[in-house]
Amino acid sequence: MAELITVPQLSGVDDVYEQLVRLHEGLSEADSLKVWAKLVLTLANHIGDRAVIEQAIAVARPAKTI
Repeated sequence: MAELITVPQLSGVDDVYEQLVRLHEGLSEADSLKVWAKLVLTLANHIGDRAVIEQAIAVARPAKTI
């Protein structure tokens, strides 16, 4: 089983961040959520390892507060 890489691996991170922000320009909230979902599913397909994707989901999900 592969492990999720959580250390920075991306070059040009500021440029990628700017592209992610611009991805939502001019979109309604509903369309913006659809774009995020499509991007996530595209990247999940590219990763292709369910265990790694489940690890990423666990990292992304906020901790429950009591």
